Amino acid sequence: MTTSIDSTDRRVCYVREVLAKDVREDIERELDATYAFDDDSVLYALHADDGSRIALMSDREIAFAAARQHEMTPFSVH
Repeated sequence: MTTSIDSTDRRVCYVREVLAKDVREDIERELDATYAFDDDSVLYALHADDGSRIALMSDREIAFAAARQHEMTPFSVH
């Protein structure tokens, strides 16, 4: 028997585009190193429902997959 998880049982999270230049300082501080994205590269920020950033991904589909893998329901924010 297969059971599906209703989205109401999952935490909500949000995925939005950010430019690498807007998050470079945060990333370098967290990694204690520089990273190899051009300033105009588009990244995808995964945010908790309270607005705090959970993660940054280089691909939108990966961001959505990561959210689902961690039992969150992702929504796109513009």
